[in-house]
Amino acid sequence: MPELMLDAPLRRAKSKRPVPVAARPVVDRAFCAAIARQAVRSLYAELTLYPKPGLVSLVDNGSHEDMTAETFLRSLFALRHYFRDITRAGMEDAPFTTLKRLGIAAEARMLAATGGINTHRGAVFCLGLLCAAIGNCRARGTPLSPAGIRATLLLRWAEALAAHTQALDGDSHGLRAAQRYAASGAREEAALGLPSVFEVALPALRHTLASGRGTRRARIDALFALMGHISDTNLYHRGGEVGARTVQRHARAFVDAGGTGADGWEARALACHHAFVAARLSPGGAADLLAATCLVQDVCQGASQGSSQGT
Repeated sequence: MPELMLDAPLRRAKSKRPVPVAARPVVDRAFCAAIARQAVRSLYAELTLYPKPGLVSLVDNGSHEDMTAETFLRSLFALRHYFRDITRAGMEDAPFTTLKRLGIAAEARMLAATGGINTHRGAVFCLGLLCAAIGNCRARGTPLSPAGIRATLLLRWAEALAAHTQALDGDSHGLRAAQRYAASGAREEAALGLPSVFEVALPALRHTLASGRGTRRARIDALFALMGHISDTNLYHRGGEVGARTVQRHARAFVDAGGTGADGWEARALACHHAFVAARLSPGGAADLLAATCLVQDVCQGASQGSSQGT
């Protein structure tokens, strides 16, 4: 009985202790840095791809007079810390307001580096969200697969992204084109979990890889699949509805002919490039989504290889 009496205060003290708050996730700084490097490499992969209709490459400036490959390289250098920081924010389960703040700051650094030229505004948005989702997957122990990354993006930030889509604040060519032509842009794409990446470009890229045609052809097939599918506000701004439909028609014809698996594919891709340049058309939205596709592919492939080596 005395022992029980002595134990009673201890039991009461324990019962009154506050319930411990969930521990803040441990941030893996090396992982954040690695994902940032992969994001930058994905943007570089998009830049160096050729032929790439209407877009800036190391070969030529496409349909642009105000930017070159050097402009894009300066932009890439300015964004490297952003991808690291937003991956970390994802690991810390940050709200969308935090992701948005990081993106706005990154866009300002991009414009400062390029002299006010918009090289990667769409990429800042979509690749940033993917980096955050990848970081969140890592913190929660979710396998790094396309399905896992997309589910995390939707489950964690879909509601805030939907609200962001409705609030057309800010002033950009893409937003004005979206309002004028009722075209979907990067915001709507993100709110739906980047379907053009996960349902269009990634399957096209992986199909070409599985066919043994190599990375370059796989990325070109993914780009043409995107150009034929998305409603690109960049195109509506530069060429109106006629220009946007012209790009979709050319891209779909390339895909329907067999893409890079058909004889003479490179000549057809180059002809498409020259036609877009002549019409001053630049499918920048598709380019951003191609970079996002490259990021998802490389991250998931690396995770899969690491898993197989550990077994």
